[in-house]
Amino acid sequence: MSSGSHFTYRPTRDELAYTFGGRIPVAHVRSGDVFIVHTEDCFGGRVRGPADLPSQVCAMPYLNPVSGPFFVEDAEPGDTLAVHIASIVPARDWGVPATFPYFGALTSTPHTATLQPPLDERVWVYHIDPTAGTVRYCATSSDHSVELPLDPMIGTIGVDPAAMETRATIVPDYYGGNLDTPQLRAGTTLYLGVNVHGALLALGDGHARQGEGEACGVAVEIATVTTLAVEVIKGGLPTAWPRLETDTAIMSVGCARPLEDAYRIAHQDLTTWTADLCRLDTLDAYQLISQAGRAPIGNVCDPNYTILAAIDKAHLPQPQPAYADAHARLRSLTQGQP
Repeated sequence: MSSGSHFTYRPTRDELAYTFGGRIPVAHVRSGDVFIVHTEDCFGGRVRGPADLPSQVCAMPYLNPVSGPFFVEDAEPGDTLAVHIASIVPARDWGVPATFPYFGALTSTPHTATLQPPLDERVWVYHIDPTAGTVRYCATSSDHSVELPLDPMIGTIGVDPAAMETRATIVPDYYGGNLDTPQLRAGTTLYLGVNVHGALLALGDGHARQGEGEACGVAVEIATVTTLAVEVIKGGLPTAWPRLETDTAIMSVGCARPLEDAYRIAHQDLTTWTADLCRLDTLDAYQLISQAGRAPIGNVCDPNYTILAAIDKAHLPQPQPAYADAHARLRSLTQGQP
């Protein structure tokens, strides 16, 4: 690892990206680098109030922008890129979710066509109070309001896919992408398999908070100032699907339709990962995860659905440090970062 350089990247609107793949890098980073990335919300900052209906102020495919990509030196196919999220700070004191016609979990969509009428398009505005650690929900057709915990997360983060593919940023898959899981908060390390020379990391789509599943398809969308650290883990066992590590848990991510296939991907990966880390028989690991595991849902509205398989480290029999303890190294490297 290098001693760690520091820089800040703040893209203009024209510099935002809408794909993983097909983009030249905006900067080069090395293992051990700590850097700050400004990200936009999924609307590119164009939706600022109830009158700004996304269908009128946004245009497909220019939704869900990411900042980057960042070329990671020495990253080659077959390696794993560890990305530690040190902090996520809302860049504005407001965030916006919305409902859309034919989008979300509780409406007709192109995948589940019915004769029901489309949902109304509507925008909510949440006030963000970082000092109090809250976001304020206000109903649009009554006077009900409630303070909810501020829990910033990154909705979209990933590397370039393999085989010269270019994928829209709204899609989650094996390379990361629009994972939309609240587990991607400060303190989490994300492990991604490297598919191309330089990995080409990009991120965006910040959320002030999101319920599991992202039912309406839109969280409390925010611009962020996010601090990251990266490390290239050379060779070793391949990282076929995104993996997460916190101080207390390890998690595997599955992305697919139907949701049961995403569940299977995540749990198969966590079972084999646990067996390897703990030197457990595969069926013993399967049994432990069956009785002690959790399955947080990321999204049930994107082109692929996302679900996680998670198990607390306290339940594991003296596991070997994952990825040679990259999580602990990167967490230590970023302590005290803004």
